[in-house]
Amino acid sequence: MGRRNELSTFEFGRNAGDLEGEVSRGARAIVVLPDIRQRGGLGEDAEARLEEGQGLARAIGIEVVDAFIVPIRAVRPGTLFGEGQVERLAVSIAQSEAELVIVDGSLSAIQQRNLEDKLKRKVIDRTGLILEIFGERAATAEGRLQVELAHLDYQAGRLVRSWTHLERQRGGFGFLGGPGETQIEADRRMIRNRMARLRRELEQVRRTRGLHRERRQRAPWPVIALVGYTNAGKSTLFNRLTGADVMAQDLLFATLDPTMRAIRLPGIEKAILSDTVGFISDLPTQLVAAFRATLEEVTAADVIVHVRDISNPATAQQKAEVEEILTDLGVIGDEAEPVPIIEAWNKWDLLADDERLTREAIIAQGIPDRTVVPISAVTGEGVDALLDVLSDLLTGGAQVLDLTIPASDGQRLAWLHAHGEVLAETAGEDGETLRVSVRLSPADLGRFTHL
Repeated sequence: MGRRNELSTFEFGRNAGDLEGEVSRGARAIVVLPDIRQRGGLGEDAEARLEEGQGLARAIGIEVVDAFIVPIRAVRPGTLFGEGQVERLAVSIAQSEAELVIVDGSLSAIQQRNLEDKLKRKVIDRTGLILEIFGERAATAEGRLQVELAHLDYQAGRLVRSWTHLERQRGGFGFLGGPGETQIEADRRMIRNRMARLRRELEQVRRTRGLHRERRQRAPWPVIALVGYTNAGKSTLFNRLTGADVMAQDLLFATLDPTMRAIRLPGIEKAILSDTVGFISDLPTQLVAAFRATLEEVTAADVIVHVRDISNPATAQQKAEVEEILTDLGVIGDEAEPVPIIEAWNKWDLLADDERLTREAIIAQGIPDRTVVPISAVTGEGVDALLDVLSDLLTGGAQVLDLTIPASDGQRLAWLHAHGEVLAETAGEDGETLRVSVRLSPADLGRFTHL
């Protein structure tokens, strides 16, 4: 994780210009949510978004000492906020003794620098904060490569702000004359070269992942992908179904690297369950691109389980954010191959009685193209029903087939007994073959033909 520490210092230390030191875990921070009215504003979602911003800060060990929404009628190019609003930030900083200002929105390099100059505190925006979380949480070599690429992409446009103290002329070697290359040009070139190497390494990772995916598709096991908004409870459900110990805490982005485990379903000996990174609104574009290889696991799934925190007031907006990303990945939409999606309405145990009744009425009315199962990944309520629905989907459309296989092919015969319903089994007249009458789903028939 040495690379991550280097990037963290770059983000919180060197980016702050003349500000000394680094921001670390336990730092006191204020979280500010700009509500930009000229862009439509946040409306009723503002409070939920502010709470999410505080959750992002807490996810990396930052102590939130104040948090508030700042309505912005017209964006100031230099600072985003108006002069009076900047003064309000300064008062909050002084009263709360905050060391860091987190702006839960996008800041340009100039806006970030000017705010730091005026407030005399380090300032980071939503993208910088999410990148910092990802840098801390990525556990695999692939994840660290993806995070570093995203960091460098983000920093490349901020060198003019971050490294003004280095923008000086270097002397040339004397062969061509002239002042030589500026420090900032050299830094940009080094970042470009490093990004190019990272992209080559990640392309190799994608090829390897693609080969693994092809092998899984040839293997006789269906793949189930858990997707959902961050902190919806995917990892808790994953652990309950698999008996694994994937990190599952009440934190945003508790899981970053994809995890796969085998599970048993009613009537299905083995299926592969995949836990994926949580989605979030305004995910930095650098991370959408960098984590595309990870999210491609979803595109190969036989069934997608969309885990929703149904107790969250913003659950409808969170669903829209997840489906927007799935559409971008080509998983759903008019041109996508149809993949069954089950909505697991998680945290059902946290609903009040009247809320349960309301949700039950919605389920009874039916949701187009969706099967809904209320569950609690913590208590286990509804989990057996979810497994039954998964089994029905994966074995749905099964048909009875009469197959002839060599009597000596014990592997394929055992596979049919494990994954299908063998109705009859008779020896062929030649004594070297078996006629097997078996009920198989279309997916299992495709897998059988590749054995």
